[in-house]
Amino acid sequence: MRVALMVPCYMDMFYPRAGVATLELLEKLGVEVDYPFDQTCCGQPMANSGAFKQAKATEELVVRNFAGYEYIVAPSGSCVHHLRNKFTAAADTPKRRHVSAHVWDLSEFLCDVLQVQAFPWAEFPHEVALHVSCSAIRGLFEQSMSERPNDPWFSKPRSLLEKVKGVKIIDFDRPDECCGFGGTFAVTGEAVSAAMGNDKLERIGATGVRYIVSPDMSCLMHLQGCSHRNREDFHFLHLAEVLNGGAP
Repeated sequence: MRVALMVPCYMDMFYPRAGVATLELLEKLGVEVDYPFDQTCCGQPMANSGAFKQAKATEELVVRNFAGYEYIVAPSGSCVHHLRNKFTAAADTPKRRHVSAHVWDLSEFLCDVLQVQAFPWAEFPHEVALHVSCSAIRGLFEQSMSERPNDPWFSKPRSLLEKVKGVKIIDFDRPDECCGFGGTFAVTGEAVSAAMGNDKLERIGATGVRYIVSPDMSCLMHLQGCSHRNREDFHFLHLAEVLNGGAP
């Protein structure tokens, strides 16, 4: 199988290790990976702020880079949610619609397309807290929602993490509540954003867990900032790092 890897711009700049882990993981699973080097941003920050004119050129670059692939994989639920459900600044063409219909978040690609049953190279003998982003839960439906208690419970990211030897996933209070990042909300509503992040860390910290894993590095970036300001000793890892077996 051949896929195009889309690495979010913030991950490329600040957390390249997570992008590398995604590439290595896919290759270990027998996937042939292309990485279009002209890629930049998916356009989400501008589009979410209402700057559609400014987002147009960025989104159209995404179309040029990825329209030729049947599978486009990104280790970010928020970017995939944008491309699949809110990709409207670019001109409405068959190629743009193709990108929207063929983009996958890493977690759902591993679960639904590759149907991975084991990561024999991975071992992580630690207790971890799993944070799944709002975009992945409510935009991509990768996990059931607490506001719909009658629905059957499921979690694609958790099902993957459970396949890693030695991992013990520890539950914490209100797990699918927003961490406060929300993209540009963290800038425009900084005080509320930080308070939400601190609340999330307090609930996780109450369990004694010190490793926080998420399939969304943007959430981890926000929580890491809150943790650093509070001088707390949490460790933050993208899900791909744990599944790839390269985490400490």
